Amino acid sequence: MSRYQDHNRTRNKTVSFRLTPEEYRQMEERIKITGLPKNEFMIRSMLEQHISIRVGKFESDRLSLEVRRLKDVLNGVKVPEEAVDLLLECRALMEQLLHIANAEKEEFYDR
Repeated sequence: MSRYQDHNRTRNKTVSFRLTPEEYRQMEERIKITGLPKNEFMIRSMLEQHISIRVGKFESDRLSLEVRRLKDVLNGVKVPEEAVDLLLECRALMEQLLHIANAEKEEFYDR
């Protein structure tokens, strides 16, 4: 844990990833243009972007594996307290899938 006690904060999860120097420069410039704080820019970029599911074996296999993983973990939960985070993860996955499915349906009918 960092020197700051973040256990009482609402946003207490950390996300990190690696970029090339050029990707980092591009990201920094995009953030500057928006005028948003870096964390707010990242959150909006990740949560508000349009997602579409491509039909194909690789994509459907990945989705199938993720659903199967959640099912297996749910079947293995013996203590109710352990289930809370897992159920929240399942709920978030289902909400995203429904959101994507609705967007795909609207896009199809708008054609």
